Amino acid sequence: MSAGSGTREDLLGRVFLARVIEPGDEVGGRWVRELGVEEVVRRLRTGAPALPGVSAERWAGLVARAGRAEPERDLDAAREAGTRFVCPGDAEWPGQLDDLGDGRPTGLWVRGRPGLRMWALRSVAVVGARACTEYGAHVAASLASGLAERGWVVVSGGAYGIDGAAHRGALAAGGATVAVLACGVDRPYPRGHTALINRIAEQGLVVGELPPGDHPTPSRFILRNRVIAALTRGTVVVEAACRSGSLATARAARRLGRFTMGVPGPVTSALSAGVHELLRAEALLVTDAAEVVELVGDIGELAPPRRGPVLPLDLLHPAARQVLAALPGGRAADVDEIARDARTTRDDAIARLYELRALGYVERHGDGWKLTRQALTSVRTGRGTS
Repeated sequence: MSAGSGTREDLLGRVFLARVIEPGDEVGGRWVRELGVEEVVRRLRTGAPALPGVSAERWAGLVARAGRAEPERDLDAAREAGTRFVCPGDAEWPGQLDDLGDGRPTGLWVRGRPGLRMWALRSVAVVGARACTEYGAHVAASLASGLAERGWVVVSGGAYGIDGAAHRGALAAGGATVAVLACGVDRPYPRGHTALINRIAEQGLVVGELPPGDHPTPSRFILRNRVIAALTRGTVVVEAACRSGSLATARAARRLGRFTMGVPGPVTSALSAGVHELLRAEALLVTDAAEVVELVGDIGELAPPRRGPVLPLDLLHPAARQVLAALPGGRAADVDEIARDARTTRDDAIARLYELRALGYVERHGDGWKLTRQALTSVRTGRGTS
């Protein structure tokens, strides 16, 4: 647990600030940038005059919190929980978090063995509604599984609904997943996901800005979303109502220059209304992992083209299809009539008719030619013969 500057003082200072300053506080981030960690800590500890950007009342609240902060104790509690504190500038620090500017985390608490920086380099966020539908859960799990099978890390928030489905999909594929929590990483939330989050910590990573033991609040969930957006190459929203917090993740991704993607759902579903609005305004439509990777991956990682099945009629020479189309549906026709309607010569029409007979499309009727019963159905419906 060493700070980016390599000093114990900087590490302790950042752990202290993680306890005192709320996640995403850009005023506090500006203090750290302009004055340095040690000076901000000193002023908070001594109760010096308020720093710029906050009221006297707000400053008094921060000073009171500073009086209760015990960074050594937080580090001990983290160590007991198998957690480390990663600071900006550390070898494990994901550089893309610096795109958050003064809203960058003071540091991150990380639980799990893999290195966060390397995992974040090839990661995608999959987020959405907590009260999701069966459709949404299926899509999220399939999407995450497909991404994991392609070597991508799936990042989400560990919540019920889409988040949980995405984590489970990645785990089921034997892949990598990261849960970014809005509370201390030593106290899984929601409690109903304790087993899931513990499994993520064993197979992947659990990450958070808040120190050990801290609890989530509504504002912390929203602020957590910016970390998910910044950490990844792109964000996919699977299901979201018009006021869903997952839309904040997508919009944060957009502001940061990341890919913003959405999976469409039924137009009658309120849980897809937010996604559809996002797709209309600023997101790219995706339906599976291959399409996500085509956007966020390297050059050449293309999704397969979407085509219908190849039908027997598709395999016919264009001239043979033209002759076939010239045959009337309910009667036999002579060669001259067929050649005229197909706009070809009599000899070419005869050659094509014998070719079509060998394939089962037409049959002779005296001096005329007629569609077979099987071909009559297949030609009119476009299915072709089997």
